[in-house]
Amino acid sequence: MLLRSIDLLIENPLDGLVTVIVFLLALVVAITFHEFCHALSANLLGDLTATRQGRLSINPVSHLDPMGSVMILLAGFGWGKPVPVNAYNLMAGVRSGMALVAAAGPISNVVLAIISTLPIRIGLVDSTGYGFVTFGGGADQLIGYFLQTLIGLNLVLAAFNLIPIAPLDGFKIALGVLPRDIAEGFRRLEPHGPMILLGLIFFDYLIPGRGILAIIIEPIFTTLATIVLAGHS
Repeated sequence: MLLRSIDLLIENPLDGLVTVIVFLLALVVAITFHEFCHALSANLLGDLTATRQGRLSINPVSHLDPMGSVMILLAGFGWGKPVPVNAYNLMAGVRSGMALVAAAGPISNVVLAIISTLPIRIGLVDSTGYGFVTFGGGADQLIGYFLQTLIGLNLVLAAFNLIPIAPLDGFKIALGVLPRDIAEGFRRLEPHGPMILLGLIFFDYLIPGRGILAIIIEPIFTTLATIVLAGHS
């Protein structure tokens, strides 16, 4: 994502710097809230593992994963530090409990995106749109620009994490909702998930045109954006 800002940094250093700083701030907020909600949901369901390890916190240092953050900067999607969960402590059961904890992450991003639209909807803040674009306004547009970036980034994170490939949340959600026999067969793919995911990312960079991940994410993103924006654009 930030690679798009390199030309702007050269042509207009101030606007480029604002673009980078706002994106990084939005990134920290989105990932921190995502991982915090994983820990909170596990806590509410009876597992205190994440709480004991300091993950029931809104301190970004507790949740940012170096590689996941770099992937967001370079590719536009990534992940935070995995929240430790003992599935056998979850009151909802192993499969259902893990699915609920996993779903809390993408849901948190959708909720945060909805909250971020409120100041714009009621007219407190002006915004030129929603999503990630380079900054080109004045100081009075900074808050609106931050909110529209936060909205777009949260929608991308939610859509990406709903893909049913390990270690993304969508994989654990799929294991919880699929029939048990199908889920057990699907679980065998888990060790290969990270390589499959990285392979798709690099394949998309090597092949011109729309990538496989973009094709997968687009309908999820569009659905979530429709829910969050509800007629606003």
